[in-house]
Amino acid sequence: MRIDCQSHVFPQSYIEILAQNPHPPQVVPRGDESLITYGDVQQFRLRAEKYDPKTKLEDMNRAGIDISVISTNIPGPCMLAPELALKGAQALNNFIADVIARYPGRFAGLASLPWQNPDDAITEMDRAKEELDFRGVMLYSHIGGRPVDHPDFAPVYANAEAKGLPIVLHPTVPTWGEAIKDHWMIPMMGLQVDTSFALLRLILGGILERHPRLQVVMPHVGGVLPYMIGRIDHQTEVMGRGRENITQPPSEYLRRIYLDIVSPSEQALHYAYQFSGPDRLVFGTDHPWVEPQIFIDLIEGMDISARAKAKIFGTNAKTLFKLD
Repeated sequence: MRIDCQSHVFPQSYIEILAQNPHPPQVVPRGDESLITYGDVQQFRLRAEKYDPKTKLEDMNRAGIDISVISTNIPGPCMLAPELALKGAQALNNFIADVIARYPGRFAGLASLPWQNPDDAITEMDRAKEELDFRGVMLYSHIGGRPVDHPDFAPVYANAEAKGLPIVLHPTVPTWGEAIKDHWMIPMMGLQVDTSFALLRLILGGILERHPRLQVVMPHVGGVLPYMIGRIDHQTEVMGRGRENITQPPSEYLRRIYLDIVSPSEQALHYAYQFSGPDRLVFGTDHPWVEPQIFIDLIEGMDISARAKAKIFGTNAKTLFKLD
């Protein structure tokens, strides 16, 4: 079984809400496509047919993907003005629920949340689980500029743990994007580095310490954290820095994290496998941005057992997201 844990949709209903946002990110219509702008820092082209569920299903069938766990990529509703955030999250979640209903057995949902309004975020999380049968929630690398370990968000993490909903991290344009906007360095590297900082905040900020049953999925084979974790441990355990909210070395928390394999690099995938082992890696594609076959070939080409490959391709995700 192949379960894609990073696959994206972008409905027209959400584009219309994004168009009302009074500040970046915003959307500019351009014929049959839209331009998502973060002021003069970053722009992304959005072509509706690329995100069409029928097209996605055709690509899944071609790649032998049985189930896609779908979400929106960026910008999430946590980047919208407070008065639009809940409406944006509901539009996304309703669309995903409709896709799941139209194609039984082929899709599962990750809930978008208005994180900047924690009460609304909890209400929408509960609706997503209890009414829509979603299997996890999305968290971006910052919440409208606020760090993910800000105390305001503590009740949202507690609710996710209580409800048994994994949190799936995803990049968004960094607050420091102005410094690296040249040469397309934001999508090239900045997104992955910013997400690494977000996960490090979940560790050092004590979120994972206080919520030991909270499951987290980190994209792009962990960003830079698996590579840097030796230095991070040295800083906390030898230098005594950043240990105020944790009782274990950061590497111990990182080993609890699921890493998706979305990085088109054989070396990166092997390093992630050495760090996390076969039980904490999950298959993903970043569809429709990336061709799924790239990652299928990488896993198939690994010199590991068929059982380990089966875990990465689907068994781990089936357990994590409680998929039938």
